[in-house]
Amino acid sequence: MIKILYEDTNILAIDKPAGISVHPDGRTKEKTVADWAIKNYPKMKNVGENETYENKGIKIEIKKPGIVHRLDHDTSGVMLLAKNEKAYQFLKSQFQNREIKKTYHAIVSGWLKDERGIINKPIGRSPKDFRRYSATRGARGEMREAITQYKVLKRFTSLQPSPYKGEGVKFTYLEIYPKTGRTHQIRVHMKAIDHPVVCDSLYNPNSVCPKGIKRMALHAKSIEFKNLKGEIIKVESPLPSCFKKVAK
Repeated sequence: MIKILYEDTNILAIDKPAGISVHPDGRTKEKTVADWAIKNYPKMKNVGENETYENKGIKIEIKKPGIVHRLDHDTSGVMLLAKNEKAYQFLKSQFQNREIKKTYHAIVSGWLKDERGIINKPIGRSPKDFRRYSATRGARGEMREAITQYKVLKRFTSLQPSPYKGEGVKFTYLEIYPKTGRTHQIRVHMKAIDHPVVCDSLYNPNSVCPKGIKRMALHAKSIEFKNLKGEIIKVESPLPSCFKKVAK
């Protein structure tokens, strides 16, 4: 169920659940945010830019109605949609100029040493897996600037069953502020400093998940942008219940 967190005549902010893709990938038929947008706001169908994929020699046009940015399939939280072309271009310009402020919450493996930090590592393609990106030596293709700031909210341990013999496994709860918007940026950067996001099947497939966490522990908590009236709007997504337990 997709909830609306903010709406005016031009812009929507929704609360995207984990486990839902933003737009179709041409391979699966699962419902997406794009499907929801077209169903509930038919006039958004032709807003923005569509993409064309080729699957087994067949070209498939992917509708991306009003989608100016995206969240990964297993990431939850606040996301902006443009209801018309003017709003789309207006928001797109803010993203390109890094005027939009985003805050994420994440749980990562291990205890980070510093209370605050900045990860400034360019991101390219992984040399081993076409689905992944990399910010470490050996990354291929164009290396794009990527900057991520973080703050430690809490360090904690979670008791685990065998083979950990009841010992507490270390985790860190973070607030994260991406200054750029690269694909998988937070996941890639946390992996690069050896503290990958927990329950991330792509970048941390063998990780131990804290008790009560059964999804990738990454949540887009807030976004701050300017609407077409020039007003600064900040929209927040409520923390998922599994994050609330950790935050106590």
